Amino acid sequence: MEQFLQQVINGISLGSIYALMALGYTMVYGIIKLINFAHGDVYMIGAYVGYFCMTNLRLGFFPSLLISMLVCAILGVAIEKIAYKPLRNATRIAVLITAIGVSLFIEYGTMYIASPNPRSYPRLTGFMAKSYQVGGLTFSAQQILIIIITVVLMILLQLIVKKTRIGKAMRAVSLDRDAAQLMGISVDNTISFTFLLGSALAGAAGILVGIYYNSINPLMGMMPGLRAFVAAVFGGIGIIPGAMIGGYFIGLVEVMVSGYVNSMFRDAVVFAILIVILIVKPSGLLGKETREKV
Repeated sequence: MEQFLQQVINGISLGSIYALMALGYTMVYGIIKLINFAHGDVYMIGAYVGYFCMTNLRLGFFPSLLISMLVCAILGVAIEKIAYKPLRNATRIAVLITAIGVSLFIEYGTMYIASPNPRSYPRLTGFMAKSYQVGGLTFSAQQILIIIITVVLMILLQLIVKKTRIGKAMRAVSLDRDAAQLMGISVDNTISFTFLLGSALAGAAGILVGIYYNSINPLMGMMPGLRAFVAAVFGGIGIIPGAMIGGYFIGLVEVMVSGYVNSMFRDAVVFAILIVILIVKPSGLLGKETREKV
């Protein structure tokens, strides 16, 4: 029983990272119906910015976290303005191919600048290096920090979406872009803000995974990005609570498969879940079935 509970703790920690990434996928899709496959690479950039701040600038974790989120937010807006905005009225396949191209550009651009060699985060000190025993369970300070930061960011996101003017604009554009524009809402600014929010969350996830696994590389965003996409689809892509639930579910599944079956099968199980969801309930756990006009 203790082993199972320990795996649950590990799964919640990993699921927190997937949930932050899945929120970026689901917000962008909810606004412009785009699967932003470059999102996983924004997460990778967040990890590298955090590494640079903590090693070269000798900053602490929290200043590095804020800088990572800021840099990734700016990067997300730049990607939207340069790559996606000119294709606003293009076919979906053209935008999808562009997203894959942006992803590859970021990955191999990072390889050229920072080299393809893995980097190790600096050793954590103070309270962040401690572990705590509760009964027979072990909680590392990194796990506690990841869960707390994720919960705080999710609450802030919900407050922004539900209580602020820009949040109301995001919901309006998601519901009907043309009607929102007729009501005086700047659709372009709303879309850019959505990319800003989603990319900032991905940057936070990047530095959190850096301190958790202590190793980063230019291709690190590929598979976590796909798993986060599965999490978003599982919860109901375009639905923020669904992305949160999906992230934690996929994190728990991955840890349980690695702990009780074989770590080689974790990706196979995750993508098998995606196939089952698309067959049984394509709209996701919290999604509603809608008919698309043709």
